[in-house]
Amino acid sequence: MIFKEEFHPKIKSDLKQIDKGVVEKIKILHLNNILQDPCRYEPLNGSLSNLYSYHFRENKVEYRIAYEVKEETVIFYYMIGKRENFYKNIETRV
Repeated sequence: MIFKEEFHPKIKSDLKQIDKGVVEKIKILHLNNILQDPCRYEPLNGSLSNLYSYHFRENKVEYRIAYEVKEETVIFYYMIGKRENFYKNIETRV
C-alpha cells in the first residue's frame, strides 16, 4: 500500500534540534521503515491512543517519532525528537 506523508508544522523545528547526521538517517531510513508497515510499531495509550511511536537509538541517544495513520492512506507525523520529555511534549500537538 502506498501512503501519503504529512507533517505537523513544528517538525522542522524538531529536526533543527537533532544532529544533522541523525536527521539524514531519519529521512532516509526511519521514515521509510514507517512507510513500509506503519501499524507494526507501538500504539500509545490513554489520550494518545490514536498515535503510534517508532523508537530508534543513535549514538547512545533514544529517539521517538510519533505519528497517526489517517484514512488508511495518510501518515501524519506529529513529532520527532529525543525520548526525554517526548511524551509530555507530544500532548501539546495533538
